[in-house]
Amino acid sequence: MSGPDVPGAAQGVESRRAALQLLDAVLRQGKSVDAAMGRAFRHLKRADDRGLAAAIAGEVLRRLPDYDRLIDSATQRPLPDNAKARMVLRMALAQALALGTPHHAAISTALPLLAGGPKRLAHGVFGTLSRQDVQLPEIPALPDPVALRWRDNWGDAMVSAAARAIAAPPPLDLTLTDPAATAEWADRLGGRSLIPGHVRCERASVVDLPGYADGQWWVQDISASLPARLFGAGEGRQALDLCAAPGGKTLQLAAQGWRVTALDRAESRLARLSDNLERTGLSAELVTADALHWATAERYDAILIDAPCSATGIFRRHPDVLYRATPRIIAESAEIQMAMLDRALRWLKPGGVLVYAVCSLEPAEGETVAQDFLAAHPAFAIDPVDPAMLPAGLSPSPEGWLRILPGQIADPGGADGFFLVRFRHS
Repeated sequence: MSGPDVPGAAQGVESRRAALQLLDAVLRQGKSVDAAMGRAFRHLKRADDRGLAAAIAGEVLRRLPDYDRLIDSATQRPLPDNAKARMVLRMALAQALALGTPHHAAISTALPLLAGGPKRLAHGVFGTLSRQDVQLPEIPALPDPVALRWRDNWGDAMVSAAARAIAAPPPLDLTLTDPAATAEWADRLGGRSLIPGHVRCERASVVDLPGYADGQWWVQDISASLPARLFGAGEGRQALDLCAAPGGKTLQLAAQGWRVTALDRAESRLARLSDNLERTGLSAELVTADALHWATAERYDAILIDAPCSATGIFRRHPDVLYRATPRIIAESAEIQMAMLDRALRWLKPGGVLVYAVCSLEPAEGETVAQDFLAAHPAFAIDPVDPAMLPAGLSPSPEGWLRILPGQIADPGGADGFFLVRFRHS
C-alpha cells in the first residue's frame, strides 16, 4: 500500500477531480450527469481522460449504497453523506473493486483531492478494506428511498430484478431502417433480434460498427422503439412527434412512411436529430419550440408524446436518475405530462391516434395520467396494444396499455422501464 504522499501521485488526478465534480453535481446539486458533464470535464483535453472520469462517476452511482456500507464498516463514526472524504473513498473503491485499477493507483490518485482535508483518515479506511480483501456483492443494493417506493408500487420481485439489472451497463440495441433486413443485420453485427427491425449486440464503439456510416440503423433501447410501432404504416399521412429529441422515434415514424413534424425545445438536440436524418436518408420537418406554448393551424393523423418525466426507467444506462427523481420531481413531471396531453388534442384530427409514453417506473407518471386523461376526455378510448408486436415476455395490461418493468422481457439483456398507451378519438 502506498503512503498518503506518494511521489508522482498527481498522475491521473485531473480525471479523478473531474469525476468528483460530476458526482458532486449529481448528488448534492441534483443535476443530471449529462447536464453536469460539460463543466466538470472542461479542463480534460483527452478523450480517454474524459472516458475515465465518466466511468468512475458512473460506477460510483451504479453501486453507491454498496460502497457506503463498506466505508461505514471501517469507520468508528459514519462520515457525513456529503463529506468529501466519503466521496473520494467511493471513487477509490469503485476503481479498485469494479474498474480493475490497482489498489495503490486508486488511492494515490484519490488522496490529492483531499488537500487540506482528512487524508490519513481516507488512507486508513481504504487500507483497512484492502487488507480485508473486501468484494462487492453480486447483486447491488438500490438506494433505500427508491427500493421502498418501488416495493410499494410493484412488489419484491420487481425490486430484485431492478437490482440485478443495475449490476452492469446494458447491451446495445439498434433499430433498423429496413425491418425486412433484420436477419441479415443480426448476422453481420453478431447480434440477436427480439422483434423485426431490432438487433441487440454487445456494447461497442457505435461509429465503428457495420451499417453506421450508411445509415442502416440507429441506437435505441427496445422499449423506446415500441411507441412509434403502435402507429403502423404511415402511407404519407401526417404525424407530430412532440419532445422529439434525441430523435429515435422520429426516425422510426419517417421509416414507417409518415410525414413527420418533429418538435423539441432543445435546438442542440434537434441538431443531432438532423445529423441522423441525413445519415439515414430519412426526412422530417424540425421545429424548435416548447410544446406547451407552440401553436399551429395544422392537424395531424397521429401524435406521439414521449413526455418529459423522471426517467427512472433508464436507470440501467443512467444510474444518476435514482438520486434525482424525488417525489416532488415525479409529481411535477406528471402535471406537465397531463398538460401536454391536453394541449396536443387541439392538433389531432377527428379519428386520429394519440400515443403517450414515458420512460418512467412510477405509476404516477403512467397509469395515473392515462386514467386521468380518459376521465377528462370521454371522446377518447384506449386502443389496446397488440401482443403480437411485443418482444417475448411482454404483454398488455387488461386495460390495454403496456407497462414494462425490470425482469419482464425474456432476453437476459433486459429493457428500459417504460409505460405506453394508445388513445383513439371516436
